[in-house]
Amino acid sequence: MVARRCLVTGAGRGIGAAVARRLAAQGHAVALTARSAGELDAVAAGLPGPALVVPADLTDPIAADAVVGAVERAWGGPVEVLVLNAGAGTSAPLARTTDEDWARMLDLNLTAPFRLLRRALPGMVEGGWGRVVAVASTAAKRGDPYVAAYTASKHGLLGLVRSAAAEVAGSGVTVNAVCPGYVDTPMTAATVATISTATGRTPEQARETLARRQPIGRLVDPDEVADAVLLCVGSAAITGQGINVDGGTVQS
Repeated sequence: MVARRCLVTGAGRGIGAAVARRLAAQGHAVALTARSAGELDAVAAGLPGPALVVPADLTDPIAADAVVGAVERAWGGPVEVLVLNAGAGTSAPLARTTDEDWARMLDLNLTAPFRLLRRALPGMVEGGWGRVVAVASTAAKRGDPYVAAYTASKHGLLGLVRSAAAEVAGSGVTVNAVCPGYVDTPMTAATVATISTATGRTPEQARETLARRQPIGRLVDPDEVADAVLLCVGSAAITGQGINVDGGTVQS
């Protein structure tokens, strides 16, 4: 396998950290970005190969150029594998979703990936090879109550993936999304805490409620999401797809 220059966003924990470890285990050089420099340093220290830590707030309009440029300068070539994992969620009834909630979801979950993709894609096309994988959500494919802003941002992310994939088809570059359900990550832990506070259930009961929403009866492991990301990285024939990793919740 040819070693590639990779960039993983939201790489300090959860799915992003799992993907970074898997890419490094396959011999790739992995750059890590997120706001949390300490978490990134801890992940990088455990990687077996070349690692680069580039802390950034990806909602800053100049962050995409700064982060991708740092990788190019450090490793002497374009980003070849871009994993767009950074994201966040919020929950509120639609009528109580504020402009700030709406803007925050779009900025981090949709606009930041767009800017990174726009910055990295030309180098991939010029080189005749590239892989982009966005971590979306089952919320990209269905609507659930109380998550309108999050759902809109993830639907938009999947649309971005599909359009970009069509645009670069035939260039050697693929663009895909993976769509996890409830994954055993800090983001889900925050959801558990919100449910517990709102309903009076214990955290264990709230966690079990989420697990039962998936036909497999448990939360998805971050490494299981990383499996799907690595599938997209390894295949030249998969593009424009939103691959569900949700224990059978959404059948498509």
